[in-house]
Amino acid sequence: MPPNFIAPKPQQYLNSSTLSLEGSPHNEQSLPKLIMHPITLKFEDLEYKVKVNQKEKTILNGITGVVCPGEILAMLGPSGSGKTTLLTALGGRLAGKLSGKVTYNNQTFSGLIKRRTGFVAQDDVLYPHLSVTETLVFTALLRLPQTLTRDEKVEHVERVITELGLSNCRNSMIGGPLLRGISGGEKRRVSIGQEMLINPSLLLLDEPTSGLDSTTALRILNTIKKLASGGCPIYYGPASTALDYFSSLGFSTCVTVNPADLLLDLANGIGPESKHVTEQSEALEIERKNVRETLISAYDRNLASKLKAEISSMEENNFDACTKIQIKPEQWCTSWWYQFTVLLQRGVKERRHEAFNKLRIFQVVSVAFLAGLLWWHTPKSHLTDRIALLFFFAVFWGFYPLYNAVFTFPQERRMLIKERSSGMYRLSSYFLARTIGDLPLELALPTAFVIILYWMGGLKPDFMTFILSLLVVLYSVVVSQSLGLAFGAILMDIKQATTLASVTTLVFLIAGGYYIQQIPPFIVWLKYLSYSYYCYKLLLGVQYGENDYYQCSNGEMCKVLDFPPIKSMGLNHMWVDVSVMALMLVGYRLVAYFALHRVR
Repeated sequence: MPPNFIAPKPQQYLNSSTLSLEGSPHNEQSLPKLIMHPITLKFEDLEYKVKVNQKEKTILNGITGVVCPGEILAMLGPSGSGKTTLLTALGGRLAGKLSGKVTYNNQTFSGLIKRRTGFVAQDDVLYPHLSVTETLVFTALLRLPQTLTRDEKVEHVERVITELGLSNCRNSMIGGPLLRGISGGEKRRVSIGQEMLINPSLLLLDEPTSGLDSTTALRILNTIKKLASGGCPIYYGPASTALDYFSSLGFSTCVTVNPADLLLDLANGIGPESKHVTEQSEALEIERKNVRETLISAYDRNLASKLKAEISSMEENNFDACTKIQIKPEQWCTSWWYQFTVLLQRGVKERRHEAFNKLRIFQVVSVAFLAGLLWWHTPKSHLTDRIALLFFFAVFWGFYPLYNAVFTFPQERRMLIKERSSGMYRLSSYFLARTIGDLPLELALPTAFVIILYWMGGLKPDFMTFILSLLVVLYSVVVSQSLGLAFGAILMDIKQATTLASVTTLVFLIAGGYYIQQIPPFIVWLKYLSYSYYCYKLLLGVQYGENDYYQCSNGEMCKVLDFPPIKSMGLNHMWVDVSVMALMLVGYRLVAYFALHRVR
């Protein structure tokens, strides 16, 4: 059984008045704005029980341990021994009652800790239609702080791709059960790369080498080792004395340079008098290694003991005050608007293949043409057939979007849990991006449908009437989609949601005002719950006015409003119908939004 790993990261300081520098042990350029905070993980007497067949089964029993910064802890055990449960508990993702104590720097789990913790689950939860680069770039945009520019985030992604050996498949789609993509081992590395992007203070990996060949597994473990070892401190103290300190060690220059550039060069092992720093040679590597070793040794000799004494003094004298200062309120790495725009871009890229696949286009267009042939240029005197066509508009585009929408959140449940558990974005930004991003894609097909069938069916040949009819149908599509989203979010089970949708559509169909004009009084309220009823009524109101006539029996002209099916519906109070559908639209989406809060 592959081991599970816990790897806390060492500390890196950054402060406006107090300066700290760390030297990279691997001569790699790192992002200076990515600050690593050390986390000491402690867990004591952890117990976790679940009920199986009405009996209580113990999964964790008195587990105790500690992991310090810079360490790698590997957990070995047979299948079913509780390794995954323990990792999930330590990552703050375990549902149910966990007894015992888990602390992170002597603090309980919080939103701040959540965003500093990387968690790689056993299963790779990735979007199938995004490429490897797109997957990592969108993750970087959402999880890295806004203090970094987009170019810096992309540059960081490139380093991770190279580090994990994903360069050859960088432009390949992830793939899924029905879409060929990258291999299982490559998906595993992409999942690990998503967590590496944030330079996590604590990295939890559940069987990170499963499905990998020995070479790739070794590369992954070496990467984890380097992540845990991190950089070594070379200076801590007032910024004003930094240059004097390095001058005392022999690292000074007679040339006027930017102090920040000099300090960053020293952190990368580049001395002020180094020549040809852009060349990669064995002599240059040896020189940089010597510079780093000199700086690290000087830090341990001159500064480390002072810093430890300062920290101990602060803990003894002002423990409560320091605790209050260190605990910062929960903050997001990016703004709400930034999250919304990135999620919107990602959603459109992921679902463009799904929304415009050939099967859906063929389905909608073929139904439109077939219906157009059946209702081909229906005469105005055939009022029954014409209102049947209007009811078909209301029914088809009242139910088709609903069945598509019920799949939305159940299919994204695992991804939503994964990303929200990482503190990647606010639920509100995800929800709005998901629903708004669907609108152009979901409204394109009904628009084509109405254009084809409206003119083939011979409805009122007036451009404004056509536009209003199209808007009514699109309005019904959005309301129908809202109800589908609510069903899916509440049940989070595709089979249950589709069953509920089937029952609902059947009731709405019967109570829609076409099949039954005189519903018994004790159940007449059902039709007012049907958005198909309001859509049908609005379409009638757009096509006909109260003073319109049609040719009835014996060549006589009869008033449209006196036709029984239309009379039972009425042609007035259209703004009331619009308002009721607006309430349904908002209400269903609010239900869906609050239902998603339960997803953990």
